[in-house]
Parts: sequence; structure tokens; C-alpha cells
Amino acid sequence: MSPVLFWPMATALVLLALAVVLARNPVRSALALVSVMGLLAVCFAFLGAHLLAALQVIVYAGAVMVLFLFVITLLNLGSDRGLREKPALAAAALAAGAATAGGLVLLIGGLVEPAAREAAVPEGFGTTVALARQLFGRYVVAFEITSLLLLVAVVGAVVLARRPAGEGAGA
Repeated sequence: MSPVLFWPMATALVLLALAVVLARNPVRSALALVSVMGLLAVCFAFLGAHLLAALQVIVYAGAVMVLFLFVITLLNLGSDRGLREKPALAAAALAAGAATAGGLVLLIGGLVEPAAREAAVPEGFGTTVALARQLFGRYVVAFEITSLLLLVAVVGAVVLARRPAGEGAGA
């Protein structure tokens, strides 16, 4: 990846990561996290790791963020108390979206060659089969622990959000 593309994307990534941590509204924090994951996918694509870029979008920006937003809405953390428009966060999210779209246009249009084509990589590197062998072979314990942690998080969110038996919609 050329420095002309790397430095603006790295700056946007750092600013959006700060927005994830510093945002007072959890919904805005989650949206900034989606932007970070999108830009990371573009970085993976520029490095020639297209499978990782697709997995970044499908698994993290898709499934995990849906889970986060489900928990946020279940716990009613996105209340309207103290909401103020933050132009810096909006500008950073807009810049991340523009950088993501621009990066994908450059890659798809063939205007920029991924860096991985210049380096010699082993045959089959980055394929679905190679990733599956690593994920379900060498790292199967870490994979299963992560799935259990996500399950515990969902169950915990449901238990925390559950109303007592006396409270209902009509009460």
C-alpha cells in the first residue's frame, strides 16, 4: 500500500477509534466502530487479503455489530438524554465512508495494485481452506472460547433487560 493511501486511512482509523471510546452515546460509538471495521477491510483488501476483507465486513461489521446494537436497544442505552450533535464525529464517519468507498473503487477499477502481488507468498495462502485449517485446527480452543463469551454476553444482556414479573406493557 502506498504511503499516499496509507496515511489518510490510518489517520481516519485512529480518529474513529478514538470516537468509539470517547462517544457518550453508545449508538454513535457502535456506528464509529462499524466505520473502523469498514476501513480495516479496505486495508486488508489493499494488502491482497481479500478473504480477510470479506470476513471483516461479513462477520465483524455485520454479525457482531448487529449483536452490539441488539444489546444496546435491549438495554435502552440509546436514550435521548444529553444528546448533542458532534460535528467532529460526523466528519470522521463521513471521511471513513468516503475513504472506504474510494478505496474500493480504486481496487475494483484496477487503478491500484494490492501490495501482496509484489511479495512472494506460499501457494494457497489466504484461501478459505488454509484459513479453515488454522481456525478449526490450531486455534479451535480460542474459537470456541470466543463463541462461548458471545453466548454469555447475549444471555447476560437478556437477563439484565428482563422486567420483573409484576411489570408489563399494560401495568
